[in-house]
Amino acid sequence: MARRPNARTLFVSDLHLGTPDAQAQLLLNLMRLVRPERLYLVGDVFDLIAMKRRAISVLDGHQQRLVRHILRLARTGCEVIYIPGNHDAAFRTFCGETFRSIEVRRDAVHVTQDGRRLLVSHGDEFDGHFKAPRWKLVVGEMALHTMRRTNRWTVQARRRMGRPYWSLSAALKRRSGNVKHFAGAFRQSALARVRREGVDGYIGGHIHIPFFGECEGFVYCNDGDWVENCTALVEEFDGRLRLVDWQNKTLVDDPRPPSGHREKTETEDWLADEEGQLTSD
Repeated sequence: MARRPNARTLFVSDLHLGTPDAQAQLLLNLMRLVRPERLYLVGDVFDLIAMKRRAISVLDGHQQRLVRHILRLARTGCEVIYIPGNHDAAFRTFCGETFRSIEVRRDAVHVTQDGRRLLVSHGDEFDGHFKAPRWKLVVGEMALHTMRRTNRWTVQARRRMGRPYWSLSAALKRRSGNVKHFAGAFRQSALARVRREGVDGYIGGHIHIPFFGECEGFVYCNDGDWVENCTALVEEFDGRLRLVDWQNKTLVDDPRPPSGHREKTETEDWLADEEGQLTSD
């Protein structure tokens, strides 16, 4: 018998299944703690680009268990909406169709319990808005692969020592001025689309930089990824949103909670500092 849902909606993106970097075990841990009525898979669930490059492209045991868990959710009444990203763009051919109770869409407008209309998309549609020299893109891609490989070794070493998950690459990104500027440009592109669509906010992924807050009067959320940050967005039954980690620990609470005063978390203080630096640059 399926266990009763304890959350209204869960948003996850950038799982990159099919690669050794995917933290499927940690996402499975979160999904055992958070049982949603509705699940949004916000792109790059499978990394078809990386799988095509590899001689053997298979999902490891944890990844297979995660896929079975998602299929079981869909089969037992959870509404599962799959929005393909740039790494699994081949599935965009099936937008508008339903497979094994999973709806495939190009994007969606999610209405929270408290009535906020939030545009949900992967975010790669904004790539054309960022202009950079070819050499910079090549160097950046090489640095990204190096960071992820080093991160993989760090994660494996900490796991063998019984230490909790910690991402070296995510920590390095938080200290990078280029990453901060890139995240700010992405956010501005998302907010521009929000204005055009006439909705109340945006939820996306793609850039592997989690963020949650109120920007220019709109809700803006990047729910992160499951390669480095291992974060997701949860909507509670009253419409309150939370950015959480793999243990369901709240990293950032809703900028507009239903009622009551609360103290800022350390993560929110850090995000506020980032926002201030981006505004002043």
